[in-house]
Amino acid sequence: MVNSTLVEKTPDGVNLTAEALLDVLTPLILDLSRELSDRERYRRLLSSLRALFPGDAAALLRLEGDTLVPLAIDGLSSDTLGRRFRVGDHPRFEQLLSRPEPTRFAADSDLPDPYDGLVQGVAGHLEVHDCLGCPLFVRGRPWGLLTLDALDPARFDSIDMASLRAFLGLAAATVSVVERIDTLARSTEEERRRAEAYRQASSQSRREMVGSSDAHTHLMKEIEVVAGSDLTVLITGETGVGKELVANAIHALSSRANKPLISLNCAALPDTLVESELFGHVRGAFSGASSDRRGKFELADGGTIFLDEVGELPLLVQAKLLRVLQNGQLQRIGSDHEHKVDVRLIAATNRDLAEEVRTGRFRADFYHRLSVYPLRVPPLRERGRDVLLLAGFFLEENRSRLGLLSLRLAADAQAMLLRYPWPGNVRELEHLIGRSALKALAANRERRRILTLTAADFALSAAPAEDTSQTPGETTESGTKDFRSAVTEFERTTVLDALSRHNQNWAAVARELGLDRANLNRLAKRLGLK
Repeated sequence: MVNSTLVEKTPDGVNLTAEALLDVLTPLILDLSRELSDRERYRRLLSSLRALFPGDAAALLRLEGDTLVPLAIDGLSSDTLGRRFRVGDHPRFEQLLSRPEPTRFAADSDLPDPYDGLVQGVAGHLEVHDCLGCPLFVRGRPWGLLTLDALDPARFDSIDMASLRAFLGLAAATVSVVERIDTLARSTEEERRRAEAYRQASSQSRREMVGSSDAHTHLMKEIEVVAGSDLTVLITGETGVGKELVANAIHALSSRANKPLISLNCAALPDTLVESELFGHVRGAFSGASSDRRGKFELADGGTIFLDEVGELPLLVQAKLLRVLQNGQLQRIGSDHEHKVDVRLIAATNRDLAEEVRTGRFRADFYHRLSVYPLRVPPLRERGRDVLLLAGFFLEENRSRLGLLSLRLAADAQAMLLRYPWPGNVRELEHLIGRSALKALAANRERRRILTLTAADFALSAAPAEDTSQTPGETTESGTKDFRSAVTEFERTTVLDALSRHNQNWAAVARELGLDRANLNRLAKRLGLK
């Protein structure tokens, strides 16, 4: 219970009585019995924290394995929500989690602060000087952290720890309510197992599907729906949107999650080897077949096979695949014996397969067998402010890789990222962040503790101007062609620039662009570069 004589100081110096304190805390107590979204509960929690205690920024982070994931922020830059803080890389977080009590760090502490340079509305390289962190426990186990930070080194001198502990009790109750609601939503043991498998898969791959836009939320709901079935899924979307991540998520949430997920990039192999990779071969089946070899389908037996760039498969292989999908039987090359397999198929393509069928480059029966459940992954330009969350995710990865204490975006850089149309989607954003950070670090001779990327560091051209001759909402065929031409021009420029940097070495270009050599060859031919 809060002591009736308790007096607190607000940021403007006004005394806060116990009655006023209860006025702020009472809505939080009432919220525990209300139907609210997780995001709204956490927003109200941080809003109350900053109303009660002086500070320039606050955050709520959940502990997932060895990583802290921001769930809500107040006063920090938007990209903070996309960052993932590995506890071992951040000694302050490590220290906060090791103590059951709230911890305040000395203003002259030599431990790097994870939020340096991330406080909103602060120009230049001003660093956090007063840092307070509080671990949260749910059912006796560490759940995460509440953090409160200020730029004034004496800001937290007036905080009463008894009041802070009282607030922590309410905070723990709030996150406990969210956890219980989530548990009820996943009422069956099977669904809980799937969720755990998904978390483990995300932790192992160090990649997750970051976003909060309506388009991203809709995609995640579709993934959850189709994952519970055994339907064949055809994932479509532009290059770089993250189709493989979607396939991983479907498998991790499926009943086959504890079985293998076997992936094959159909465009990365010569036509002569695709069949062997898929179905296997016996010794002597062809020149170089010195022993029996199982194919991807046999390796995936009981689990899932993911065929990326399925539109690149030769017509003959498509016919054989159709037979496997229909009756689950396959033959290794050179063998007369059939093998029975139980495999779920997930395929992905950036091609319009319906158009490929019309032109005779893709079998109609195989297309219909693949597209039992078509799943479109939205391009980055349709995901709004998700670009900043993803940027934060990649900034934190590069901060750790480059040995920096903080890597942030300037306001003009954020605005440019939001305006840019992203023809290369998430993959382009990832490469841009990594390349720009490396170049900025190389040009920064002072080796500052905080590295800020500006719009100039990205060197992106502005988004195309709007065509004012067209009425609002009108879409024309010529507009579509203009966009495709812009994408093609971007691809051509990117490849030519890379070729120039690597003295026409195509292997080096493939490595820089993160493309398979076979994919790059096809792209170069389409662009007229070969």
